[in-house]
Amino acid sequence: MSARSKPGRVLEPTPWCTVGPYFSVTVTDANCVRAIAPPDAKGERLKLLCSVFDRDGKCVPDTLIEIWQANADGKYNHPDDRQEKAIDSAFRGFGRQITDENGACEFETIKPGRVPGRGKLLQAPHLEVGVFTRGVLKRLATRIYFSGDAANGECPALALVPKARRATLMAQPVAGQPGTWRHEIHLSGPKETVFFDV
Repeated sequence: MSARSKPGRVLEPTPWCTVGPYFSVTVTDANCVRAIAPPDAKGERLKLLCSVFDRDGKCVPDTLIEIWQANADGKYNHPDDRQEKAIDSAFRGFGRQITDENGACEFETIKPGRVPGRGKLLQAPHLEVGVFTRGVLKRLATRIYFSGDAANGECPALALVPKARRATLMAQPVAGQPGTWRHEIHLSGPKETVFFDV
């Protein structure tokens, strides 16, 4: 990050100017995954619109967003998930998209079921999210929850986040578009999204 100053003034941070990482060159339609859950996967269908912003509220294009999630029954399509629940053979559970020139991308999926957390307490439905973007040398890990979900108040993972910051993890329903949710990821600044140290 650079800084600018005038005589007698305090240095103020300026927006990121890092070049790259040029995901739009290396991640193509062939290895992007928009449909986390194909149309024949069971569960409540939803469309997720994601947008990424810098500290000044400007959109950040060429950001790679990866999403992992459980199926409608709360089971991940992964051998480490040893729950005695059936795997939905039509369910992929993984998505990858690059933000466009407006800092936006979208995914098609289903609302995930609740998965156990520490002490086997059930977590609220959520998506695991990895963010790769300019000026950041490692993956940023965060989550997306669903605003208004009754399980949010009893989620042990969400309880670790200060109440005033939980809104940064909440996708909001889009008015007039049933089944469509919008989520904003703010990389820094006053609206900075909560990122987890994993």
